[in-house]
Amino acid sequence: MQESPAFARLVRDVVRDVGEPQIVWQVVALVGALAVAFVLRRWMIGRLERHFERVAPARRAGSSSLRRAFFPIFGWICVALTRVVLQDYTHVSLLKLAEVPLFGTALIYLAFYLARRLFATSPHASGLLKVFERVFTAIAWLSMLAYVLGVHDDILKWLASVRFAVGSSHLTLLSILSGLLWIGVTLVLAMWVGALVEDRIMRTTTLDGNLKVVLSRLIKGVLTLIAVLTTLSFVGIDITVLGVFGGALGVGLGFGLQKIASNLVSGFIILLDRSVRIGDLITVSPYHGTVSQINTRYTVVRGLDGVEALVPNEQLVTNVVQNHSFTETRGRAKVNVQVAYSADVELAMSLMLKAAVGIPRVLADPAPSALLLNFGADGMDLEMGFWVQDPAQGSGAIRSEINLRIWRTFREHGIEIPYAQREIRILNDWTDGLPVGGAPAPGVMAESPERAPSPADDVVQKPA
Repeated sequence: MQESPAFARLVRDVVRDVGEPQIVWQVVALVGALAVAFVLRRWMIGRLERHFERVAPARRAGSSSLRRAFFPIFGWICVALTRVVLQDYTHVSLLKLAEVPLFGTALIYLAFYLARRLFATSPHASGLLKVFERVFTAIAWLSMLAYVLGVHDDILKWLASVRFAVGSSHLTLLSILSGLLWIGVTLVLAMWVGALVEDRIMRTTTLDGNLKVVLSRLIKGVLTLIAVLTTLSFVGIDITVLGVFGGALGVGLGFGLQKIASNLVSGFIILLDRSVRIGDLITVSPYHGTVSQINTRYTVVRGLDGVEALVPNEQLVTNVVQNHSFTETRGRAKVNVQVAYSADVELAMSLMLKAAVGIPRVLADPAPSALLLNFGADGMDLEMGFWVQDPAQGSGAIRSEINLRIWRTFREHGIEIPYAQREIRILNDWTDGLPVGGAPAPGVMAESPERAPSPADDVVQKPA
């Protein structure tokens, strides 16, 4: 193993300074620089907390990693500045050695913060984020360890010696790994820029909600494509092979992935024609609820009971969809009640209208209306309709409150709500097969008093 000249010189200088008075001044300078970094960290965290109080919770993602990164960042800056100031007056080998872990730790925490900001809008990326953090931490510390031990040149030479033949091109393991590294870096940068643009677009009040989603997705897709193509060209991979891959992908989409492609295209159609928007209350058989997300393949419909249904976008394009919020953001609800025929129906209708006054979310314009629907078997059927603000929040609690008020006011004014009453009348009472006061039973002939006597009536059977 070849020893790193930088590492050998750094170790030699530190060992030389340990036995001399200069090490004391270096320790004091290092402690002082770290103390200044700690004060700067406290000041920066205070400013960060005040800033987070004014922003949305989604924009606070990764704040814990950013807080951890403040101390190594300020520590590395303070130690580096102290080294530059003192290097003309005393030895600074200890300060040079302290810069390495401070810089590496700051780099790792900044990468964590960037990753958490990128995946903040995805609720399913927590597992991927943990893998990224572990892999990046391992690579960063192994790279620093290899550089300090002086084996980085040997590792790079061995990676460059492993060759692969891909068609007419010859690739090495080093070029493949460096290409993957650059693709990862450019993709992260593209996603970071896309997240910043998306955040700015989503906070714009002059654009429609669906148009915001379309623009943010198009910008992310274009940035990702540019990042991949630029990185492949930079590494030396011929991007013309992507034409063959694109043709094969088109054939695959035409046969095996046609449903996925159909849902993808349907998702963009929904976003562009704005037939269904985020926050709309829709009914697509058999689902009823509020649209909470419009994703690439499916749309999330949150029911009034809190259960979410993932409806394929193709179903929203090809089937009939009842959009209760398409042009009207209000919803109409109604309550039904029956009063007795002896009640004052006009008073009952006025009391029903008063029961809807003063209830939150019940609109005064248009005003509630009471109707006499029909004359039922047990009483008169009344209906009161009213308009509700934000129907996606449900109207069950409002109907319950109105029904309670109607019940109380009807009891105070003596208006009776009838209950079903049924009378059972027995028309035929059977005795010995003959009805009393009615027609004879089926199969039984009643004797008519006008019938003439038959000769058979006088026949008397003699015993044998």
